[in-house]
Amino acid sequence: MSSDLQHGREALGARLRELRAEAGIDGKTLAARLGWQRSKVSRLQNGRQTATEADLDAWATAVGVPEQAGELQARLRGLESRQRHWRRQLSAGHAPVQDRYVVEYQRTATVRGYEASVIPGLFQTPAYARQLLVQNAELMRSPRDTDAAVQARMRRQEVLYEPGKLFRILIWEAALHAVVGDREVMAGQLDRLVGLIGVSTVELGIVPLGAPMRLTPKHGFWIFDEQRVVVETINTELQYDSADDLTLYGRVWDQLDEAAAYGPRAHRLIARARGSIAAT
Repeated sequence: MSSDLQHGREALGARLRELRAEAGIDGKTLAARLGWQRSKVSRLQNGRQTATEADLDAWATAVGVPEQAGELQARLRGLESRQRHWRRQLSAGHAPVQDRYVVEYQRTATVRGYEASVIPGLFQTPAYARQLLVQNAELMRSPRDTDAAVQARMRRQEVLYEPGKLFRILIWEAALHAVVGDREVMAGQLDRLVGLIGVSTVELGIVPLGAPMRLTPKHGFWIFDEQRVVVETINTELQYDSADDLTLYGRVWDQLDEAAAYGPRAHRLIARARGSIAAT
């Protein structure tokens, strides 16, 4: 969790605690009024859990100030989208960012992801990753620490072989045809994808270009343990953890999944891309 998000939670919790104290009731009494466990009141007040809109409405009513619900929800909306600008994150190079991802994936059991234009970092070969990291360093004008960044990205992939984890990843077929580096780099990368089909912790789906779709692919996103969504744009990493956003992104993933090809069908799509690249 970003420090900005945690600070925001703590500030919201402090406001909740203030309203409770002004009402002259303790946490035990408030929990009884709300029908909650005392631990939930404690977690919300101390910033260890993100409140829902319903939580805030109930809290405001229980402490006798329902008119404060709007203010509390405004604070919540400020939490729901947290931005981490890439220029700031990459000020010391790519390696520290990749190291952070290693930790995040190690503590995550289930990931649902979708990428529309690039092979996900979890599946990249060193050569493919190197090309992308060099391009991004040039774009962002960040320090060049490519070797260390590639090594860190490869360390992240160790989670693919840890029992108890599950990575449900969708890739739009167009990403298989977007040439990164040269034909040799792409051939190795596509072979890597084929090798992941059948890995027990990986469910790799390819969304075909010609598949009927209930919605069109927009941008990539990642859902961590059904608790947090991460969206990467050109200049910013966005994080969402509200129930509404998790439900929305989960629904988008489900609809993309309906159109995805798995197993032998996915293998054929990857082979088609490999043949196309070899012929250019």
